[in-house]
Amino acid sequence: MTYSATRDGNIVQKVWDLCHILRGDGVSYHQYVTELTYLLFLKIAEENGVEHLLPAGCRWKDLIEHPEHGLLEFYQMALTQLGTTAESEVIRSIYAFPTTVFSHSVNLRAVVDGINDIGWNVVDGDRFGEIYEGLVERISQDVRSGAGQYFTPRALVNSIVRIMKPGIGENIQDPAVGSGGFLVAADRYVRSRNSVEDYAENPPRYQGAEIEKNTRRICLMNTFLNQLDAQIIYGDALTDDGKALIEADLILANPPFGSKAGSRRETRNELPFPKANKQLVFLQHIYLSLGENGRAAVVLPDNVLFDSGAGSLIRKDLLAKCRLHTILRLPNGIFSSAGVKTNVLFFNREHTESDQAVWFYDLRANMPSFGKTNSITARHFEEFERLYGDDPFGGSKREEQGEEGRWRKLSWEQIVDQNYNLDWTWLRDDSRDVDDALTDPDEIAAAIMVHLRAALDEIEALSEELEDIPDLEPKE
Repeated sequence: MTYSATRDGNIVQKVWDLCHILRGDGVSYHQYVTELTYLLFLKIAEENGVEHLLPAGCRWKDLIEHPEHGLLEFYQMALTQLGTTAESEVIRSIYAFPTTVFSHSVNLRAVVDGINDIGWNVVDGDRFGEIYEGLVERISQDVRSGAGQYFTPRALVNSIVRIMKPGIGENIQDPAVGSGGFLVAADRYVRSRNSVEDYAENPPRYQGAEIEKNTRRICLMNTFLNQLDAQIIYGDALTDDGKALIEADLILANPPFGSKAGSRRETRNELPFPKANKQLVFLQHIYLSLGENGRAAVVLPDNVLFDSGAGSLIRKDLLAKCRLHTILRLPNGIFSSAGVKTNVLFFNREHTESDQAVWFYDLRANMPSFGKTNSITARHFEEFERLYGDDPFGGSKREEQGEEGRWRKLSWEQIVDQNYNLDWTWLRDDSRDVDDALTDPDEIAAAIMVHLRAALDEIEALSEELEDIPDLEPKE
């Protein structure tokens, strides 16, 4: 590569600054990134030589050369044609049922000219995807709308990928794919450790599912620009839509949190406990979707470790079908929505004996408060990655650090004695609660909303659990 992250960052900032043109029209960051999906694809197609995939008359130069009068109407027509007549199925999916947030040709002209004036000629073709990924990451800064509530920090994504070591020829999945961050990071890892020839001969196969139309659109753009062989299903992996996902060698995911699974649609009936809350149903889907010796790393909220009723039965089922070998307790504040406490569960689909232990790394106790002014970085995961070891299946030799250390082992006997409760802490935490450290008004408002939503989720979950007590036993 001949261009630095700083150069890429400057281009990202220049594109992002064009958002000021739209803010006056009440356009959110998420809507802005969706609109950029439409426009940037046309510009990048011109730069990297794939314009031939676009219908004639619907290309970047056509936007540039069109006079301001009638430009919005022309743009709307071009979007419709791209979604219906483009030769590539992916391009048709990106532009499927398009809507634009522009209401005046003058604003559209300003954004188009602003994109065109950026020095794209200084960017290597294989960096277009990284620039777009940088734009997607900016969504997480919009704490007021909650758009970044479940945006997984890039430092965490990259750490998980380094640990899990995706490889050529593997089927790699994310059933709650979002903007595609896990899949893109996995592909970069594979490319960096294999020759171009070996990658081309046996490339990884990527699958994902995304229930939100515009988020899927962004994911399609992200995976396309990063040259992934990816199938991104439009639908809910917890319903019959998920049957299109084949057995996986590796699953990387940060499923959405909440009490309801599958909205009003029926959850797939082959899941043992379909009436559980959403994150517990996602956990079931993931460990049952792994192929023989498949492995997974999944970001899940604290309640997955200790919920009673169906939660306890699901953890028992997980431990019976998989080897859950490692849990990383994540620090507070790393998600844009304050108050969300999470963990990463690492497990493999393999036959296990009843003496398996679970290793914990506590990255939460006595850690600084993270947020948009203090981001978590790669260095925060360095010790965990070293202690985890080189074996992505968790088989490396490990030694406990003792009661004062962050790295300890929970024995099988302890797990059984605790009725499969995995909410284990041993370090005294002298750090302030993350909510107490908030000073930004937007973050304080976001924290209040999180606590209100959490309370409502708990009420709904309790109500559903009481209704479904006869259904707690797994289906035959």
